[in-house]
Amino acid sequence: MTHLQSQETFAAITGAEDAAQDIDQAEARNGLRHIASLSMTKVADGLIDPKLVLAWLLTALGAPAVYAGALVPIREAGALLPQMPLAGWVQGLARRKWAWVIGSAGQGIAAGLIVLSAVFLEGAAAGLAICAALAGLALCRAACSVSYKDILGKTVAKTRRGAVTGLAGSVASVAVLVFAGLLLSGLAQNRWAIILAIALAAGLWIAAALLFSRVEEKPSAEQSATAAGFGVLRENADLRRFVVVRGLLVSTALAPPYLVILAGQSEDSGLGQLGALVLASASASLISSYVWGRLSDRSSRKVLMLAGGAGAAAICAAVGLWFAGLATAFWAMPAVLFVLMVAYHGVRQGRSTYLVDLAPADQRAAFAAVSNTVIGGLLLLAGVIGGGAAIIGPQATLVVFAVMAILAAVVARGLPEVE
Repeated sequence: MTHLQSQETFAAITGAEDAAQDIDQAEARNGLRHIASLSMTKVADGLIDPKLVLAWLLTALGAPAVYAGALVPIREAGALLPQMPLAGWVQGLARRKWAWVIGSAGQGIAAGLIVLSAVFLEGAAAGLAICAALAGLALCRAACSVSYKDILGKTVAKTRRGAVTGLAGSVASVAVLVFAGLLLSGLAQNRWAIILAIALAAGLWIAAALLFSRVEEKPSAEQSATAAGFGVLRENADLRRFVVVRGLLVSTALAPPYLVILAGQSEDSGLGQLGALVLASASASLISSYVWGRLSDRSSRKVLMLAGGAGAAAICAAVGLWFAGLATAFWAMPAVLFVLMVAYHGVRQGRSTYLVDLAPADQRAAFAAVSNTVIGGLLLLAGVIGGGAAIIGPQATLVVFAVMAILAAVVARGLPEVE
């Protein structure tokens, strides 16, 4: 692709056709590399989803249920909690892309170890090995997460960042939709088909690392490699408010399993319901990620408000359907899940764009690390006390989540516009 073609393609993607020739050639090339690399890693994420793929695989391998139950907490908390010390390492790098490259390659290696464990081990040994490999994958994912916003901020202009990440989400969703269709059809319920999918994920992470290594990043000013601290929260009121909003919006991530519980008495429950969750998530991402990205370039604050409102509406609808006796209808929870996942992808897109645009250029890694560490702690706490739903019931739990989402929209009104 020529330099002019790169500029025109990137301008079309970001809605800047009229200013295509004003876009720097390096930015255009970097933007396309970002989109391709992110698309590959997002496809890999879908192929190795702990909520469905790894849980099903452990069951097929005869691993005790405790290992399947540990998958999501290991993945989520493991990807968020290490980010503060990792931020210090990232800030000490002149070119932060190498942190992302190492993290992506590491996830590929960890996925390869999961494949080997599934091929050669069974029972508790397989469960322990796969959980250990997933912990390594989560740590590498943390390196990618804490470095990416800084790299994006250095290599893509402010008004085009949301479109880059949003399009990558939509492109990846097509592949995940195909995978979800295979799961629902029964064609991909053979153990070896699942192992092959995880092997493909490993290859995609390695390929993404190789491509991202070609990102043209100017070296950052030398900084001491000191770990990020919570001091940035004390010093920045806007960051504190953003963390509160993001913390309240974790309700959109925590609610889906409870929707499945409400539909659990239907004849289509079990693996089919989990496959429907993947399908709903991928469909929502395909339809909404790019739109959310473009909206975030205009006002990520308003995206957070809209996503909070939409999430609350979906959760309330689920509770309403349960009271009406329709929760187990074949169309009810999939429809609610779809709307909720649209809101969830809005939360992801809005929070990512807002944080990049809010943070000073030399503190992006620190802002991301502190924010993610706080949210990781909240998610871990939510996982520990999740058994409380057995006491108050899924309906009451969902009401709490709806209130959290509404509060998030209200609190987000006080955030400053950063675009």
